[in-house]
Amino acid sequence: MAEPTIDAGAGPVALRRSPLAHLENRMRAAAVTGARGVTLTERPFLTMVNLRVDPASEAAARLGKTLGAPLPRQCGHTTTSGPHTVVWLGPDEWLVLSRAESTEVTAELREALGGDPGSVVDVSANRTTLELSGPSARQVLEKGCPLDLHARSFTPGRAVSTTVGPVAVLLWQVDDTPTYRLFPRSSFADYLARWLIDAMSEYRGPEVP
Repeated sequence: MAEPTIDAGAGPVALRRSPLAHLENRMRAAAVTGARGVTLTERPFLTMVNLRVDPASEAAARLGKTLGAPLPRQCGHTTTSGPHTVVWLGPDEWLVLSRAESTEVTAELREALGGDPGSVVDVSANRTTLELSGPSARQVLEKGCPLDLHARSFTPGRAVSTTVGPVAVLLWQVDDTPTYRLFPRSSFADYLARWLIDAMSEYRGPEVP
């Protein structure tokens, strides 16, 4: 049997494999359509940059200007501008989620921080992104998430650290479909995806009165 070969000209980006590539077909097959619809997909390789800085400092203002929006100052809050969304993680910590290339975003933010106290760290490989969307998405999450996800409490733009099943995640509601993005550590992504697939299965049948 011939040995597998690797294209010597392929760069590291071309060779990378997402944490849930092996479950792509299962997630697609688990989709439910109609009034009780819900879908699950992976959105891999999203740029994620961790920021630590004094929120009252000039450096924080420069970082916000570079991102096009101020750093959010309260738990659960996010700010968005262009390809960047900034999520509050703590009093002096944020996660930048971006569609832009990670090395470019990291370099720009490090330049904005300059020599001031703080840190800018590319953590893109630390997590992957699961997107759960559809009329039944909230009900699926409520099976294993301790948060009150009702629209009176959790609305588009909110993002908090929580758990879904036994897995720690950053949970962000993107829109009122509702669509949620879940950011688990890559090593726990397989378990979480399988948990969500199982939780989605009941919505294939009629609603029990």
